[in-house]
Amino acid sequence: MRKWVLSGILASEETYLSHLEALLIPMKPLRAAATTSQPMLTIQQIETIFFKVPELYEIHKDFYDALLPRVQDWSYQQCVGDLFQRLASQLGVYRAFVDNYKVAVETADKCCQANTHFAQISENLKVKSTKDCKDQSSKKSLETLLYKPVDRVTRSTLVLHDLLKHTPCSHPDYPLLQDALRISQNFLSSVNEEITPRRQSMTVKKGENRQLLRDRFMVELVEGSRKLRHVFLFTDLLLCTKLKKQAVGKGQQYDCKWYIPLADLTFQTIEDCESTPIPLVQDEEIDALKIKISQIKNEIQREKRTTKGPKVVERLRKKLSEQESLLLLMSPNMAFRVANRNGKGFTFLISSDYERAEWREIIREQQKKCFKSFSLTSLELQMLTNSCVKLQTVHTVPVTMNKEDDESPGLYGFLNVIVHSACGLKHSLNLYCSLEVDSFGYFVNKAKTRVYRDSTEPSWNEEFEIELEGSQTLRLLCYEKCCSKPKQSKEDGEMTDKIVAKGQIKLDPQNLQSKDWQRTVIAMNGVEVKLSMKFTSREFSLKRMPSRKQSGVFGVKIHVVTKRERSKVPLIVRQCVEEIERRGMEEVGIYRVSGVATDIQALKAAFDCNNKDVSVMMRDMDVNAIAGTLKLYFRELPEPLFTDELYPNFSGGVALSDSVAKESCMLNLLLSLPEPNLVTFLFLLDHLKRVSENECINKMSLHNLATVFGPTLLRPSDKDSKLSINSSQPISMNDSWSLEVMAQVQVLLYFLQLENIPTPDSKRQSLLFSTEV
Repeated sequence: MRKWVLSGILASEETYLSHLEALLIPMKPLRAAATTSQPMLTIQQIETIFFKVPELYEIHKDFYDALLPRVQDWSYQQCVGDLFQRLASQLGVYRAFVDNYKVAVETADKCCQANTHFAQISENLKVKSTKDCKDQSSKKSLETLLYKPVDRVTRSTLVLHDLLKHTPCSHPDYPLLQDALRISQNFLSSVNEEITPRRQSMTVKKGENRQLLRDRFMVELVEGSRKLRHVFLFTDLLLCTKLKKQAVGKGQQYDCKWYIPLADLTFQTIEDCESTPIPLVQDEEIDALKIKISQIKNEIQREKRTTKGPKVVERLRKKLSEQESLLLLMSPNMAFRVANRNGKGFTFLISSDYERAEWREIIREQQKKCFKSFSLTSLELQMLTNSCVKLQTVHTVPVTMNKEDDESPGLYGFLNVIVHSACGLKHSLNLYCSLEVDSFGYFVNKAKTRVYRDSTEPSWNEEFEIELEGSQTLRLLCYEKCCSKPKQSKEDGEMTDKIVAKGQIKLDPQNLQSKDWQRTVIAMNGVEVKLSMKFTSREFSLKRMPSRKQSGVFGVKIHVVTKRERSKVPLIVRQCVEEIERRGMEEVGIYRVSGVATDIQALKAAFDCNNKDVSVMMRDMDVNAIAGTLKLYFRELPEPLFTDELYPNFSGGVALSDSVAKESCMLNLLLSLPEPNLVTFLFLLDHLKRVSENECINKMSLHNLATVFGPTLLRPSDKDSKLSINSSQPISMNDSWSLEVMAQVQVLLYFLQLENIPTPDSKRQSLLFSTEV
């Protein structure tokens, strides 16, 4: 792995040198012109703008020329630490460059305004192409290139961290690299304020005769921005507050943002108001927050086993609470709109239709008892707001990670649910059920039954496999299918189908210990839905089994299948992809929404038996079952598509801080895969990119697809997994599992986001679609 990291560093150095060289090229003619009767710039201006650039170029050219032959003549004992130590000792040149940087940029800007010829030159500086892209050339502005050394300073410690991570403590390089890192860190801390923008830290908002019915932390949309609020529903009014920033030693205080008497409150739809677009947060940001939360949780558990005292743990808990608050703020996207008697609207963002329906139901029920409008005096409003400190029932943001140690950490693994039937309906309806589970404190829709038409006793008998991530609750919503209204967009967050009934059950770890199906009934205002559930913990559900058969395709090594079929890509992969691209590209939640398990098993059996009619079977099946079959094939491979051998290197490569080094490392690793694995992956990668092109319809972004397929393609065989599972808790899961799964997601996401993967073009098309060996 050290060689991969160093190869990436070399690629990064080569790019950096080309940027410095692009700065040096105009210096010579500018100097020559400065001594003529019509100078473009004065000598002093040239010295100011290009200050220390020649010295930086010489330092990095010497470093590159010394490192290259050592990497080319690589061995385990090869030493490079002295080169990094010498490079770190020359950081004083960067000190001088950074001190002059602001003046250099200002001088260049003034010169551009005074001289149009220089302005044209400064906007079109040619950067020589690197060895990997000889036919390409690019142009950069002077300002962009002058920032490159500044950016280099901030990344110097990151590169050394990456290299140290993959250098054994016993290696001669280790103390040299540690010394280089120490020098770099000291230098970086001395200049950090000058080159790093100040970041705004988020303060944590914790949760103050009328009767309080409920209070919740909610996200309010205010002029396009998300604001964390504590909302109190009393018997006669809805009060929206925020927690005041308080001085040390002072108690909590709330600030009233607005209130609406229930007699005046109305619910708004999209048609009733001028809708402000909901600012959607990228899935990558949400995932990064989850990683931080899991890492801090691990740190807390680790510190509890040491003797450092409670202060460290308390500091980590505060940090955890900040990240949880931020996750609560960023995750919900479904609008819940209310208005006062003057028509002024207020918008909350919540995570599920279940929660929105709850608020509407309890408010409507209470409105039956509220007949008069009223206004509160400023004193009355202040007294009510102050009372919220004592009345509040929710004191922390509702995130699973906030649970105390003796509470259930939730379930990690797969929950098989059979939705059998419903009874108790008063009229014949076109009914379907939707299943939600909580993950990191908010609820996500996971599965949906087919619509059972015109019946008072619908009977679905459909089985779904639902992935759980620290989940504690299963919610079920019954909808009446409405065909008359057009669907709203995701930004509107409005459902057109009517909720007929809703209910939820706690996922009890003790009851789900058994491997047998557990039957249960969810009763919802006279409507009952019968379910069966069976849980499989993640360490068993994702465990790869050794290949014990040569026939069939499931559970058989990929090279065996491709050799037998005389193809480059297994037939099952090609047929599933073709059918999904034929009619599933606009299916909402394709690959995320579970298919019916019985259909998936039928397709699995057909492919294993080489049934010639499998393509006919697929045409009659729900497209989600075909997507589920494809995922199951990759999950049951005895070895992951990325191989057990290279898996640790992929995980290490994607964590590299330097973008150029990361790209070099990841592409080299990818091209090291066995040919059947590589070609199959490229085929699947192209397909997933095409799926994401329909994101506005199917809601499947590149990140969503990486979340679904990352663990499926990368999860190593059991013997190679680095996870340490607590055997005393067979169905709860250490957060280290979540961290590893998230790393697998990041590897796949990296390749999905790469515009071009430089595989040999002459081979790629023939490899992907040829059916010959």
